[in-house]
Amino acid sequence: MKIRLPNAVLFLSLPLLAACAATAPAAPTTRTPTPVDTTRKPVATGPVENVTKYRPVFAAPAAGPTAQPAATPKPAAPPIAPSKGTAPAPTNHVTAQVEQRLRDQAVANQNVKYVSGFRVRAYLGLERDQVMNIRRQIISRYPDETDYITFKQPVYRLYVGDYVNKLDAARGLARVRQFVPRAELEPMQVLLNKVP
Repeated sequence: MKIRLPNAVLFLSLPLLAACAATAPAAPTTRTPTPVDTTRKPVATGPVENVTKYRPVFAAPAAGPTAQPAATPKPAAPPIAPSKGTAPAPTNHVTAQVEQRLRDQAVANQNVKYVSGFRVRAYLGLERDQVMNIRRQIISRYPDETDYITFKQPVYRLYVGDYVNKLDAARGLARVRQFVPRAELEPMQVLLNKVP
């Protein structure tokens, strides 16, 4: 029975292999010669549109009291009258509805207290004295940094900083690594506005 099982698998897989071989793309029988010149050939383009009439012309700034008078600029092209197929000219007007939505978004943004960011985990361990010593070292050197000590029995964790982007978090990590070489970054919800 042990010998028959591999033979049966082989026998059943033969029609599948034959089907795959039949549907495979045929190999090319003749080989195409590679071109001698492999540089990019210039592509013929259509007629080029002259857009100089749309380019703005600015007067040259005066370089000082001995500056020569600037050459007179070319007069701007007259405005093109809108035709049937052209789009209307854009305006910079903000409608009342857009203004109201902007105000609503500003009010909603004022209520946001937390955002996804990073904190530096300076300590993870069992000893309370050690976490307090590390905290004192960091706070004495960097008093503006906020620190968070969490205790979930039996583990103490010391987190430093509220960093919104990873670049600031990497700078904070470099400062903390002076005291704790094994400090790491952890993504978490951070306090956005520290002002009470």
